[in-house]
Amino acid sequence: MVTLGELARQLGGSVQGDESTQIHSLGTLTDAKSGQIAFLANAKYRQYLEDTQASAVIVSKAHAKYCSTNALVLDNPYLGFAKVAQLLDTTPKAASDIAPTAVISDDARLGEGVCIGANSVIESGVTLGDNVIIGANCFIGKDAKIGRNSQLWSNVSIYHRVELGSDCLVQANTAIGSDGFGYANDKGIWEKIPQLGTVLIGNNVEIGACTTIDRGALENTEIDDNCIIDNQVQIAHNVKIGYGTAIAGCTVVAGSTKVGKHCIIAGMVAITGHVEIADGTSFTGMSMVTKGIKEPGLYSSGIPALTNKEWRRNASRYKHLNEMYKRLQELEKQVEELNNKES
Repeated sequence: MVTLGELARQLGGSVQGDESTQIHSLGTLTDAKSGQIAFLANAKYRQYLEDTQASAVIVSKAHAKYCSTNALVLDNPYLGFAKVAQLLDTTPKAASDIAPTAVISDDARLGEGVCIGANSVIESGVTLGDNVIIGANCFIGKDAKIGRNSQLWSNVSIYHRVELGSDCLVQANTAIGSDGFGYANDKGIWEKIPQLGTVLIGNNVEIGACTTIDRGALENTEIDDNCIIDNQVQIAHNVKIGYGTAIAGCTVVAGSTKVGKHCIIAGMVAITGHVEIADGTSFTGMSMVTKGIKEPGLYSSGIPALTNKEWRRNASRYKHLNEMYKRLQELEKQVEELNNKES
């Protein structure tokens, strides 16, 4: 429980109304009840300010005059919502203390305040920084390093020599440092290429559930600071992801690709291998990226859904696209010849 005035002081905002109002949780404009705080970040929802039952609403200065209840006035209400959510977060930690069933190598180095959940395995040479939290059934491989204040939820696998920075969060069932997809073909027989690099992950990185990040073949796979990676993302060997980049669910980044800083990659994007993506590039959902991007901007290639009848008709016509192109070229040539004769 916190007062509205205290929230304003911590977030650098101001209160319109009663500063002593008690807030215990968050809610939406339409569903919030007494004791909850809602937020307005999109003007199209302004109509709900009049009837909201929330004890307070996070709003911009421009919208504060429409608020029928107490207001926490901030320059960026959506960022304010995120900050308040952090302050009121009731999510439990992935582990508390060190479970008696955890298996910890004698030469593993554990900082102050480390917690390790039931049945987790910490192998030889591992270093865990202060206040690291390892959930149940995790595996931390030989010589891996995890920085202070980082947390792993259950069933995360961190392979040998992987380095994870400080203040990172890894959701359940993610694997970091698995082998990259490297093979040589000998007359139809696949010969495995040992993946001898590792994965280096910076500070303040969040990685979603069931994501896989492969180790490098010779060099390392690298994720820079402040990146956010969603669920079920595949990052292949030797990929480099720049500072502050966001990658949404089910995206695939093939081997040896370099993604720049502050890129935004929507869901189900496929990026081919051995290309470079410029800083500040954005891709909309289901984009297929088959070559490098030198100029930052917004790129798309996904085809929106059509009725089956429309799609079948267009697909049938697509088969004749090259023929139609040649016919169009011939028509343009004939028109040009006619124009030349007339002139």
